[in-house]
Amino acid sequence: MVNNQNTFAQCLTVPELKKIWEPAAEGRVSQWNQVRTSFPSQRLALFGPGGESGTFDYFTLAVVGTARSSRSDYSKSEDDDVLVNGVAADVNALGYFGAAYYLANREKLRLVAIDNGHGCVTPSMQTVEDATYQPLSRPLFIYVSETATARREVSAFARFFVAPERAQSVRDVGYVPLSTASLLLVARRLDRNLTGSIFKGRGSVVGVRLNFFENEDRIKNALVQ
Repeated sequence: MVNNQNTFAQCLTVPELKKIWEPAAEGRVSQWNQVRTSFPSQRLALFGPGGESGTFDYFTLAVVGTARSSRSDYSKSEDDDVLVNGVAADVNALGYFGAAYYLANREKLRLVAIDNGHGCVTPSMQTVEDATYQPLSRPLFIYVSETATARREVSAFARFFVAPERAQSVRDVGYVPLSTASLLLVARRLDRNLTGSIFKGRGSVVGVRLNFFENEDRIKNALVQ
C-alpha cells in the first residue's frame, strides 16, 4: 500500500520489492527514484510488521528469498493499525500488511499492483482465489495437537474452523477462504485423527494455490499421510 497522494507507484515488480527490502538496501535505498529511475526524487518512507509477525516471515521469504532477511531501518510495528496510520500520514510512504487492514481502511490508502513476470496484478479476493496474485498471497495455518483434539471443545472448534458453510464469515473479515474441496479434505483428516501436515513435502508455502489438493492423486496421498 502507498499513500493516497502517491500517483506514480501504480505497480511494482518483485525484483523492485527485493531492491527495497533486502538487507543490502539498508541505508542505501532511501529515495523513490532509486527503485525506478522514472519515479520522483522523493524520500522513501517504509512501514512494515516487526519480527514477531508471520506476515514479516512470509514477505521476506517470498520477496527477498530468505525468511526474516530484511533491512531494519523502517518503521515497524506488530499493530497493523499503526502501519495503516503511518502510511496514511506520509505522502512518501510504502508499506505492507494484511489485506483485511486495507479493506477496513481503503479510504486512507491505495493498493499497489505487483508484477511477478506476468503483468501487474492487484490484490483482491479473485486474484488470490485464481492464484494470479503471486507471490504475496499466503496460506494461514492453525495447529492442534492429537492430545488436544480429544477435548470436546477443541475438536468442535477445529471442525467449526474448516466447515465450508463458514466461508462467508471468512470473507466478511477480509480473508479468502479455502476452496470447499480443500476444507472437506481437512475435515476428513480431522475425523480420521490423521496427524501431520497436508503440506508435507511441499518444500515451500510460497506460491501455494487454494485448489492445490483438488486432484485425486494428491487427495489420496494427503489422506494416507
